[in-house]
Amino acid sequence: MSQSRMVMALTGVFALSTLSNAAATGLNSAAKAAGLKYFGSATDNSELTDSAYTAVLDDTNQFGQITPGNTMKWVYTEPSQNSFSYTQGDQIANFAKTNGQLLRCHNLVWYQEAPSWVTSGSWTNASLIAAMQAHITNEVTHYKGQCYAWDVVNEALNDDGTYRQWELYNVIGPAYIPLAFEAAAAADPDVKLYYNDYNIETAGAKATAAQNLVKTIKAYGAKIDGIGLESHFIVGETPSASSQASNMASFTALGVEVAVTELDVRQTLPETSAQDQQQAKDYVSTVQACLQTKNCVGVTVWDFDDKYSWVPSTFSGQGAADLYNSAVQPKPAYTSVLSALNAAATAGSGSSSSAPTTLSTVSASPTSSPSSAPASGTVAEYGQCGGIGYTGPTVCESPYSCHSTNSYYSQCY
Repeated sequence: MSQSRMVMALTGVFALSTLSNAAATGLNSAAKAAGLKYFGSATDNSELTDSAYTAVLDDTNQFGQITPGNTMKWVYTEPSQNSFSYTQGDQIANFAKTNGQLLRCHNLVWYQEAPSWVTSGSWTNASLIAAMQAHITNEVTHYKGQCYAWDVVNEALNDDGTYRQWELYNVIGPAYIPLAFEAAAAADPDVKLYYNDYNIETAGAKATAAQNLVKTIKAYGAKIDGIGLESHFIVGETPSASSQASNMASFTALGVEVAVTELDVRQTLPETSAQDQQQAKDYVSTVQACLQTKNCVGVTVWDFDDKYSWVPSTFSGQGAADLYNSAVQPKPAYTSVLSALNAAATAGSGSSSSAPTTLSTVSASPTSSPSSAPASGTVAEYGQCGGIGYTGPTVCESPYSCHSTNSYYSQCY
């Protein structure tokens, strides 16, 4: 357990009734009280014209982080070579900025939604590397200072752990991955850089391959800060909290943070009450796994309501995958997730099922919780100490100093 979460546990020992009375009423507020950095949602441009939808999305009590679902991807931002367009991506970036929400920028390199000039071009190794580097440099520079993190490379692995074959891999080879991270870091040294993928949420060949990617990128000398666990699950088939937490720890042991980046739990239609109840348990399993894992920084759902879910158009006969229904009303999963987050905050630990914390369990290990601070009013190592919308302590514990990552986030180290 991180130091900040231990401190919160101690507070609970002395003032449990006060904490219970102060239960958060929104997902993001509860997540931050439990020691996470954010609870967020993906969105897309067309959805921002729906006033009922945006009334929920722009409420930072509910969502403290935004991910653009599509319009920062390569096909949108560089539809023809060296011709860049950021109008649609900027709309979502400005939405987040106006609300004081963190922005997870998504994504720079992906085999899908790559422009045809990339996938059908006639390339040499050198010319395709140059084209990829130019794309990354231009886009990351455009959004410099606006993003908490970039998903630099997305879904580069097959389910058996082999590399996915597509234009960049076929021409450049696996080196395109560290080269992409190198280019992103050069364009913005402060933004966090992620590898993002699905079916790496539990131990197996693909998760092992993703861990090896982290090692490869680092061995190359490039920067990687995090792993995004997409977490697109099926009702009744979601991995347990313990198996997800164990797998998260296998990534954080490599010196990177993790985040749940695209969470949803799809049902077989028609939606039923029984599936809703199981869905609620499944959502909680993933949220608890993050809460239990040092250096799991947050949870993002993909999207938050069924009206705009990607599931029905992708998986025939399936849907009802989100926390809110199509009428933008909370479902049982929402209530269960909020309760789990509040329970974790009250207990002062990453799980409502954790053993009670006593004075003897306090650890002096560095904190992974950037939104929390020690009881002294100073901020521990790796904790947040500033940024747009931040209202907590700004003085770091000795011998650490507060350093600006971007306009939204400063950290003690």
